[in-house]
Amino acid sequence: MASSAPGYAFRGPGLDRSELLRERPDDLRARWAAARVLVVDADGHGRFPDPSGAVGYCLGAELMPELPEAASFLGLGDEGAWFALPHEVLPDPLPGKIDLRAAATEWPARDAAALAEARALLHWQQRNKFCGGCGHALGLCKGGWCARCTQCGLEHYPRTDPAIIVAVSDGERLLLGRQASWPAGRWSVLAGFVEPGESLEQAVAREVMEEAGIPVLECQYAASQPWPFPAALMIGFQAQGLPLAPSVGDELEQARWFTVDALDSAIATGEVKLPPVLSISRWLVDEWVAGARARRAAATAT
Repeated sequence: MASSAPGYAFRGPGLDRSELLRERPDDLRARWAAARVLVVDADGHGRFPDPSGAVGYCLGAELMPELPEAASFLGLGDEGAWFALPHEVLPDPLPGKIDLRAAATEWPARDAAALAEARALLHWQQRNKFCGGCGHALGLCKGGWCARCTQCGLEHYPRTDPAIIVAVSDGERLLLGRQASWPAGRWSVLAGFVEPGESLEQAVAREVMEEAGIPVLECQYAASQPWPFPAALMIGFQAQGLPLAPSVGDELEQARWFTVDALDSAIATGEVKLPPVLSISRWLVDEWVAGARARRAAATAT
């Protein structure tokens, strides 16, 4: 089981999403002028007036006098309402720009989580303009969280794709893999999307077997992380696998078992570069390393 509180990005604290307010357009309009607005461009970057990035949001009244149709209600913070707005609807571009990964390390945790929410929601809106049932145009409602067909009335809601990510150990070693497209030296725990009709535990066993040829004996949930690149939810597990030699398929370039000492050495020489600390993948590695060291210290003490 996880031994410490996760410290990676986007896990919270977030806004109070106040779902009931989505059904009260008059209330949302009244909150617009004083609201904090996260403007997001088509590339998923946060945009703002201050080029230095010291303030990453705008006030509603500074952007438009009235609540625009393209604005989506994100929730409530201590300071009031928060909205998301596509950068493209503004008459003039905003000079400040920040990538979501950078915001995760530079902004307060709540603001970065709000930007992740805004990015994921607007990405869904941008790519769902027409009804999958009849092909007619969709109109946004419920504060931007529903797209209703103007012809057949079918309602569409934001999609989140569940993906498992798992730290597999044989008791003494941790299984890591690398994809050919990753930066040189980057290694990480294994991950993959959950398929229709599949439990999370089944997805763990299938992905580890497909990617590294290692049978999983058991697994348990560890933690989760919203990963809006563009719309995934990473569901973290810790698992026990058989101590067999890895055999990679098409998805990985390499897969290896690492003891704590071997991993420390590979990191020190630059042979292995772990994922950034903003990701649950790095947290899963760090949790396994901390647990392995604690078990070794306990064994030494006895």
